[in-house]
Amino acid sequence: MPYLYNTPEDQREMLAAIGADSVDDLFAPIPDELKLGRELQLPAALSELELDLHLRELAAQNQHAGNSVCFLGGGSYDHFVPAVCDAIGSRSEFYTSYTPYQAEASQGNLQAMFEYQSLITRLTGMEVSNSSLYDGASSAAEAVLMALHAGGKRTKIVAPATLHPEYRATIATYLECLDAELVTVPCPAGVIDADELASVVDDQTAAVLLQQPNFFGCVEDADAVAGVAKAAGALLISVFDPISLGVLKRPGDYGANIAVAEGHTLGTPMSYGGPYLGIMACDQKLVRRMPGRIVGETTDRRGKKCFVLTLQTREQHIRRDKATSNVCSNQALFAVRAAVYLAQAGPQGLKETAELCLHKSRYLAEQLCASDRFSLAFEAPTFKEFVIRDAENDVAGLLEKARAAGFLAGLPLAAWYPELSDCVLIAVTEKRTKKEMDALVGVLAGVEASQMASAK
Repeated sequence: MPYLYNTPEDQREMLAAIGADSVDDLFAPIPDELKLGRELQLPAALSELELDLHLRELAAQNQHAGNSVCFLGGGSYDHFVPAVCDAIGSRSEFYTSYTPYQAEASQGNLQAMFEYQSLITRLTGMEVSNSSLYDGASSAAEAVLMALHAGGKRTKIVAPATLHPEYRATIATYLECLDAELVTVPCPAGVIDADELASVVDDQTAAVLLQQPNFFGCVEDADAVAGVAKAAGALLISVFDPISLGVLKRPGDYGANIAVAEGHTLGTPMSYGGPYLGIMACDQKLVRRMPGRIVGETTDRRGKKCFVLTLQTREQHIRRDKATSNVCSNQALFAVRAAVYLAQAGPQGLKETAELCLHKSRYLAEQLCASDRFSLAFEAPTFKEFVIRDAENDVAGLLEKARAAGFLAGLPLAAWYPELSDCVLIAVTEKRTKKEMDALVGVLAGVEASQMASAK
């Protein structure tokens, strides 16, 4: 940030401009008993050189994916970001106008958004995509609002316990002041039981949510869940992992009406949790209820192809109290990065990335479970994440031990799922090497992976 100086002369000018005699006059409304009454006990000022060194020392205490081996998941993943994403995403044409307003949206930015939308519809198998929302959780909540408006008098939203708990919390917040009910279906087996789901879904259900793969990394029976939703006349909202579509069915292929995702895995680093990218696509019939921006292709008065922001009537600043959402912008910079990622990877590259995640996560799970200490918490097939159970029930000690050895080994689940207090969620992306995985097994299990494999 820029260096902003504030000299005594500057202070006198500002005080004179507002008619105050001193800085103390600014705090006159505060009762004396609430004032400190002494100088702040701050350390002596540092020189610029000393301050720079001090801040670097503080920053070096952070443990993150850049200086540790990362197996964290649960919505934020250490995927590889190709250099081309940084090269194009950092160009001033995109970087300085990352969320341009209506009158400022150039043809170049509009075309980039249009290309992103085209790639997302192809990725998801859906008919329409907007040019992005803020993140995965808010996209899921916005999809719920769409379903409620489309459902007429239907007021029930059904979500399985396998949906990301923070997504469920976000949805609950959105619905708190609305005439709507969020029903959570337990999933003790780690996946949705279609019969249990059918017992809850009825003619008052506006939408059923499905996370595929789910929060535990398990692959759901998407066709069965879609069948339950359709039988009740409810919409199906798919919360998908973009990378998983290299090997799994697209949301449009199993009948999803709305598909949403956290899109940071497409060319945006973890960045301590954001800013991220919300993906949303839907059926054509729902397009007028879709929040955010949609870029369309048309021709100008000279017959030349051009791009425009379209369907403005759905946005808050036009429809006001009749709008289905107050979202009227988008994450254009991260949408551009996602478009670059998808274009450079192509279908084959996405498939190879997904297969690496699948096979590597399976390898690590097998190596860990070769120890008597660990077992898989669920029997369902998984994609790039899995849940292991610690027979010694010392998850905190286990993760601290891993951190000390330079590994961010996974997420404890107790805060969200008390019944899984002895479990850890582990994610394995294409970046993880066999050497790193074997080393993690050695740290967690206390023996070398090769010894466990031979003993088994």
